[in-house]
Amino acid sequence: MCTNAREAIKKHGLRMAEKIHQRIDEISAADTVEEMIEYHIGRCHQLTEDRKGEYAVDLVHPYRLVFTKKGEEILKEKKNTMKIQMPEDVKYILEKLNNAGYEAYAVGGCVRDSILGRNPDDWDITTSATPLETKALFPRTFDTGIEHGTITVLIDKDAFEVTTYRVDGKYEDSRHPSEVTFTRSLSEDLLRRDFTINAMAYNDKDGLVDIFGGMEDLENKIIRCVGNANARFGEDALRILRAVRFAAQLGFEIEPETKEAITLLAPTLANISAERIQVELIKMLVSPNPTLMRTAYELGITKVILPEFDEMMITSQETPHHKYNVGEHTLKAIEYVRADKVLRLVMLFHDIAKPMMKTVDEKGVAHFKMHDIKGAELTKQILRRLKFDNDTMNKVVKLVQYHDYRTPAEPKNVRKAMNKIGEDLFPYYLEVREADTLAQSEYLQEEKLQNIKDVRLCYEEILKRNECVSLKTLAITGTDLIENGMKPGKEIGTILNKLLEIVIEHPEYNTKDKLLEIYKQL
Repeated sequence: MCTNAREAIKKHGLRMAEKIHQRIDEISAADTVEEMIEYHIGRCHQLTEDRKGEYAVDLVHPYRLVFTKKGEEILKEKKNTMKIQMPEDVKYILEKLNNAGYEAYAVGGCVRDSILGRNPDDWDITTSATPLETKALFPRTFDTGIEHGTITVLIDKDAFEVTTYRVDGKYEDSRHPSEVTFTRSLSEDLLRRDFTINAMAYNDKDGLVDIFGGMEDLENKIIRCVGNANARFGEDALRILRAVRFAAQLGFEIEPETKEAITLLAPTLANISAERIQVELIKMLVSPNPTLMRTAYELGITKVILPEFDEMMITSQETPHHKYNVGEHTLKAIEYVRADKVLRLVMLFHDIAKPMMKTVDEKGVAHFKMHDIKGAELTKQILRRLKFDNDTMNKVVKLVQYHDYRTPAEPKNVRKAMNKIGEDLFPYYLEVREADTLAQSEYLQEEKLQNIKDVRLCYEEILKRNECVSLKTLAITGTDLIENGMKPGKEIGTILNKLLEIVIEHPEYNTKDKLLEIYKQL
């Protein structure tokens, strides 16, 4: 009954069944019974008198789960000799809490990254002190999410989040717990976290507290849920995407049970806000392993968050220019471009419209005419759906539109291309074309790459000569035209653009006197 969820629910009800399986997860994760007692896991304690030799953990009051241990286990020395270098301000906060009689640890990603030799982006602190108890110890604080136990402590100009140990209630929407209960148990707090590698705590006094085998998973490069994977993903569906993101960032594998749970619960990602999905998607794309998008596809994640990608993964390309289907070509192209948000988004979306624009001629050759124009439209829709900012959206859409734009490596043509694409975006355009070409077949590849190289050299010469390719560097302005007798109005813009076209053809004409002379002849 204890290991069969259906039987447990049938006999004891949902709440009791959940608590039973929580305790089983804790018992399974602990190395020894003594470890459970030391860290107050489930309020584990040894029984006495006629039940001597047995142990108990709390369930829903007044019930408890009683068990015995196998063999003569003894507590191993768990205090890790590892020393993690923490910022002095973090040490100060921990010591302040400890000296006041509270437990306090650095926890989560900062511990993980420190062990891996990475510089943590921030330092999170967890403590047995309640928010009010913490606020009483520090002169400068503000309430970040006090209802969930989090306050921010200010030390000089730096801010540190300090969160009370807590147990989350039932998650009813795959996003938020219905209630949060504060606890004095570190183990109960760590149990609610997502992955074992993120469920380790540290302070200089106790060393590394690793109840769920996070250190072993770090060493083996494994992404594994804390306890029951279905339960962890059921609490917050975003963890499904985070699992793949962490695997991409760290170069880790997702262990089988966690994968199974992802496949089962991937549809619940529909409950997650677009903003949260966007953050995780970008982190995955700019990671060292962005091709784990393939894993996201295989596990059913993209079907929910980016169904257009699934269409690419099943669209073949019967053309000598390609040796992969659209999706695999896209993944290769992402690999070939540097880890920049805009560039990797462009490579993700550059062929997004190919599935809907595909035609096959009588010879069996595939064509994707206008996929760049349609792709720009579709990319804009997707980026709006994912709540991207306008600046990112405009850059990505423009580059998707011109990703297949080809120009002879001649100064005049390159200047026209720079004007069309934009001076600021032109270097991105060259990187996009190169990555796209490298991800294609060997057919005419050398010629394509040589053209890109020659265009880049031409572009660099244009920059050196400071040649005009846009209105902002045109030697004449609307004010100059007005001063020479032109009436204010829309026609000024028309005239300036005509003068720009002339300058792009003849850069030596870009002087005020020459352009005024030309204007008077128009």
